[in-house]
Amino acid sequence: MSNPHLHQLLEQAQNLISEIAVHPDYKQLLGLGYQPDLNIADAQTALSYLQWELDRNQQPSL
Repeated sequence: MSNPHLHQLLEQAQNLISEIAVHPDYKQLLGLGYQPDLNIADAQTALSYLQWELDRNQQPSL
């Protein structure tokens, strides 16, 4: 079994989180007062930071 590249996993995760953010069931929870300590934007930010770090560490040093 081969492991997908981390870049691919990050892209998939970002796509899934974006789908969750617009899903009617999620929006309904928010309308009912669901207020998690961490939200969708926090998850997207965490994945962006991971992507930036991955990109930074894969660039050749100048």
